[in-house]
Order: sequence, then C-alpha cells, then structure tokens
Amino acid sequence: MKKLLFLALCSFGFAVEVDNIYEEAQALENQGKYKEAMILYKKVANLKVSKEDKYVNDLNEKQNSEFESFTTLKRDFYQKEIDKTEDKSTNENIKQIVTKEFDIHPYKKNYLLPATYTFNNIEDRENIETTFQVSFEKPIYHNLFGFDETISAAYTQKSFWQVAKSSAPFRESNYEPELFVQIPYDKESSLKAYKISAMHSSNGKDGEESRSLNRLYLEGYFQFSDIFVIPRVWYRIPESKDKDDNPDFEDYYGYGDLTLLYAYKQHTFELLLRDNLKFNENNKGAVEFTWTFPLPEFLHAKNVYGMFQYFYGYGNSLIDYDREINNVGLGIALSR
Repeated sequence: MKKLLFLALCSFGFAVEVDNIYEEAQALENQGKYKEAMILYKKVANLKVSKEDKYVNDLNEKQNSEFESFTTLKRDFYQKEIDKTEDKSTNENIKQIVTKEFDIHPYKKNYLLPATYTFNNIEDRENIETTFQVSFEKPIYHNLFGFDETISAAYTQKSFWQVAKSSAPFRESNYEPELFVQIPYDKESSLKAYKISAMHSSNGKDGEESRSLNRLYLEGYFQFSDIFVIPRVWYRIPESKDKDDNPDFEDYYGYGDLTLLYAYKQHTFELLLRDNLKFNENNKGAVEFTWTFPLPEFLHAKNVYGMFQYFYGYGNSLIDYDREINNVGLGIALSR
C-alpha cells in the first residue's frame, strides 16, 4: 500500500511539474519571448517521451555508436598499420582497397525470408521455399545538368530457393539492372522527387522458360506527413515477335503500379497495388503487403528488422507473370 501511495504521489508530482513548465512557456510566448518559450516547450516534450520511445532512442544511439566504431575500424587500420607511399594518388588508391569504400548503397529492400509458403499446388514445386532479395545503387554523377539530380546505376536480384526439395535447387532468379536519374522537386510541395529509369528484367533462362523485357518508367514520390504515395507508370520497349518471351506481359502487369507506405515509429506498412485496368472478365493484377517491425532487444542489430510479406495475384516472379500466386513469408529485412 505504501509503495502504491508513493508511486501515486510521484506520478502526481510529475504531472504538476509538466503543467507548471507548460504554463510558464505559454506566459513567455504571450510576452513575445519566443526563444525562452521554445526551450521550455522542448523540455515538456522530452518529459512526455513514452517508455517505448525512450527504449527505441536509447537502442538506436547504442547501435549507431557500434556502427560508427565498425565503419571507422578499417580507416584506423589503414592509418595505423598500412605503409604509405610518397604519391598521394597511390595512397588514395590503397586506402580504397583496404577500407572498401566504393560508395555503394542499398536501393530497394534487402531481405531474407527463410520460410515462405505458397497456397497454390504447382506441379514440380514445393510449397515451402526460401526467398531473398539483394539490391544496391551506385551514384555516378550529381548535378550534371544543374537540376540537383543524381544519376545512378542499380542492380536488384530476387531469388526463389526450393530448400524443401532434394538437392535444394534455385528454381528462379529475377535480375533487374537499371540506369536512372532522380530529381528533387519543390520541398514545399507534396511531390518531393521524381525518377526516370531504363530497366531490364530477366530470369536468365533460355528456351520456353526464358522471360525478359525492357522498360522505361516514370516514378513520383509524394509525402503527406508519415504517409508516402509512390505512383509509377512504365512503357515497355517493343521487341520483334520471334524474340518476345512474354508478348502478353501487359495483360497481367498492366502499365504501372502504386505503392502506399505508412511509417509509424519503428514500423513500416507498405502496400503495392498493380492492375491491368481491364474492368471485365480479363481483369488481372496483384497486391503485396509488407510489414517491417523492430526485433526484440536480444535480436536487435543495426538496420535489421523483422519482416512479414503477403502476396496475391500475378507476377510474383517473372516465370509466374501469367500465373496467380497466393504466398506468405516471414523473415528479416536488412534495409528498408
């Protein structure tokens, strides 16, 4: 009982302290002393930080410190252990070789879903498999044309691994190299940036299982507070009939897609929508929902999150561009 009374008194005292500081800040603001008022408002905000926020902030600070130590480790090794030459250019070359700083960044999500389950029963295919994606970007030029634009090359690979099958073969891998320019827009506008890209998609196979196409696309990035809206439209570069692996591609993929992303604390909720816009019996499309979430403290690592993904529709992979797939997976995301 005494403990409860003590906690109640502490809580009451804390609430009174917050209210008093807030009233003082309002009084300063009414007097036109905005700088002093802002300092007190910030103090109130800090006092009202939730336990969850405090835990996440402390954890991020710890991980950032560890990450910075890791990234500086190679630089320290170069400075302390590697013999320098008399030529500055040669030294820079050796430094890059030792530190591996090639300015390569994550592009799309990098993730590993050790366990995915496809509800469809497909001949010569196990329902359980592992799916992973690697994606990175290499900036090439910045502000070359004076629009503050960035010209980059990127590569994305998504692989489907039949781990439940004897010999555990990779049944399908999709490769997407692309070259694009991303241009920032007015920061006061909801449209933050747009991207123009030339992209090749292929599964690297030949014969009847070959799937490949080339596209040009335009993508926009709109922000409404913690909600992002990313529409994309594409144009498929025509191929001759004898070289076209999938002439009816647009019947299943349509001419674009729409991504909706909601960020809440350390969670992201992402919805991808695709439709061929044929509002009849030939309507085809896809929906993909992805949720990334913070891992428990004992599993937490820098930029590693839990990931849940659900897909329903056409085009889960290039080989399945014309097959309806119902699939769910769970794993980790290494970038978002």
